[in-house]
Amino acid sequence: MTDLGYHASHEQFPPSELLALVERADERGFEHVLASDHFHPWSERQGESGHVWSWLGAAMANTSMTYGTVNAPGYRYHPAIIAQAAATLREMFPERLWFAVGSGQLLNEGITGTDWPVKEQRNERLAESTEIMQRLWDGEEVTHHGHVTVERATLWTRPDSPPPVVGAALSEETASWLGRADWVDGMITLGTPDHEADAARVEAYREHAPAKDVYLKTQLSWDEDDDAALMGATDQWRTNCVPGPVTQQLRTPEEFDELGAEIHEEHVEENVRVSADLDDHVEWIERDREIADRVYLHNVNTNQAAFVDAFAEDVLSSFE
Repeated sequence: MTDLGYHASHEQFPPSELLALVERADERGFEHVLASDHFHPWSERQGESGHVWSWLGAAMANTSMTYGTVNAPGYRYHPAIIAQAAATLREMFPERLWFAVGSGQLLNEGITGTDWPVKEQRNERLAESTEIMQRLWDGEEVTHHGHVTVERATLWTRPDSPPPVVGAALSEETASWLGRADWVDGMITLGTPDHEADAARVEAYREHAPAKDVYLKTQLSWDEDDDAALMGATDQWRTNCVPGPVTQQLRTPEEFDELGAEIHEEHVEENVRVSADLDDHVEWIERDREIADRVYLHNVNTNQAAFVDAFAEDVLSSFE
């Protein structure tokens, strides 16, 4: 049975509000949380961007759920520091932390003044950084010179088992590359209105890694009526509906908003599952369950408490 989780969007809510929301989700039966890791939001309208690694300690101490986050090691985060942070959380909360690794966006990684590499070089840095973290979790003293530099680093506090590392993919090409990589334990990708495209990314991964887990982060907008759901999605998420890889090259929320002004409601509906009908969402999740081992539900509008309550009562129960 596919597990269902709740997505905690740090770009849209202050950390204190997100903490209350995951506590609410825990009380109502959600078992998993995926939390975003950004330095900047994708839009000035979203208006937040708390530090997820600070927040995770509080969230995990106050709930019983598992937690994951998507991270881009090797830029604003040195992989040795992320290895230490993940090891600390997993030592305190055994078996409850995993995290995904991706090649990053200039929106976040550009704050260090880095020259932004092409995708192939970002993938090389990603593989290198992940292998450094895994060697540290294995107890090695690591010295490494490459895309990143490590000098005689040792993790003195390590959990009984290392956190699973899942690769993030937005394209079939990246999914296939991750499937051939021996340094990832699974893949996470998007769940969208285009189920065939979602399934194709998963198939590209599972062609090479049939036994490893696949997670989906589904982009949906539920509200009390369809108009409110579409309005909320358009307001909050249209900057994430810009087509193509250009969003990996944008530097500021203002640049995202400039492109987002060209995105209209019909474009949003092509990227976000918009409906006030809970039966629609159950049907969409049923299709997700055919291709994924875990599905994280991201309601992209701001009506979060009502969403948690409604989905806990009428959606989660459909998959018990």
